[in-house]
Amino acid sequence: MIHRINCFVLVMVLVGSSIPSLHAADPVRVGILGLDNYQAIEYAAFFNNPKGEEVFSGLRVTAAYPVTSPDYPKSAELTAMWLEQLANQFKGQPDAPPPVEIVKSTAELFEKCDAVMIWSLDGRTHLAQATEVINAGKPLFIGRPLASSPEDAVAIFKLAHDANVPFWSCSQHRYSPGFIGMRNHDEVGNVLGCDVYGGYDPNAPEADRFIRALHSIETLYTIMGPGCVSVSCTSTPTTESFTAVWNDGRVATYRGIKDGAVKYSATVFGDKGVSTAGIYGHGVPVKGIVPTDDKYMGYGGLAIELAKFFKTGDVPVSPAETLEIYALLKASEESRAQNGAVVALPDLWPVDDQ
Repeated sequence: MIHRINCFVLVMVLVGSSIPSLHAADPVRVGILGLDNYQAIEYAAFFNNPKGEEVFSGLRVTAAYPVTSPDYPKSAELTAMWLEQLANQFKGQPDAPPPVEIVKSTAELFEKCDAVMIWSLDGRTHLAQATEVINAGKPLFIGRPLASSPEDAVAIFKLAHDANVPFWSCSQHRYSPGFIGMRNHDEVGNVLGCDVYGGYDPNAPEADRFIRALHSIETLYTIMGPGCVSVSCTSTPTTESFTAVWNDGRVATYRGIKDGAVKYSATVFGDKGVSTAGIYGHGVPVKGIVPTDDKYMGYGGLAIELAKFFKTGDVPVSPAETLEIYALLKASEESRAQNGAVVALPDLWPVDDQ
């Protein structure tokens, strides 16, 4: 498994570093596919803000194709709302960038961009959308969720691998400073385990049922790193609880909150100490005190990683780690169906060992 993963990551890095469009003097033109997710508007603001941080220079969102999903709740309504906001994003500023062009087809979108972000909310549509992007040879990022099933997630990575197209996906929670900063926290040391908690909607739309735990499991992997081998799941009307074991004996848990107050954070156990993690969007704790008056970085951390990706083609999160998250979610479903039995994670990566 490890040998196959490393081969694939090497291929993706080499391919990404050889894409001429991402190294041109002109700004990298980024296209958006799907506008029913508010994050599409947020990342367009990061890249197009004339007063933005230096890391975002050399990027511009040039076009968007507002596809909707007919059976995803409020997809059309949300799209109309965010279309209006996108049109007025920098209106009235003397140095405002050109407006994002709204196009009517993927073919038109691809003509006007060098790379693509898929932000449509309905993960069931992502395989078909990603297939078009990959076939067009455009470097691709898919926002949460990558897909609504493990099978679709694997298929997208396989397509990108076979076409030599740089591609990755993650939740914005991965780059929240108070989460990613816990892996090397001075007061914690080497991470020996963590207890992550966050929301778990028992009434989620059908399209989202498989990925209800995704934000928090991404947080868990951000802190622990990859290497989970088995999981057990306990499900009650108030809580969805996972216990996951790593290949080095470390243990992590996830508490999915179905009822009561919801907060996204964790407790981290290390060889130096034990500490709460930061709250989503805020920095790492110091002596157990979580900052809340610091600069909010809910989307900012991921925006920085996206900027690096679009400029270089280098993928910051390995396909193996992303697919391991989907494997954990799949194993947790099987455990739930088996009344909490320990279930080994399946090997989702189908590429041969060459």
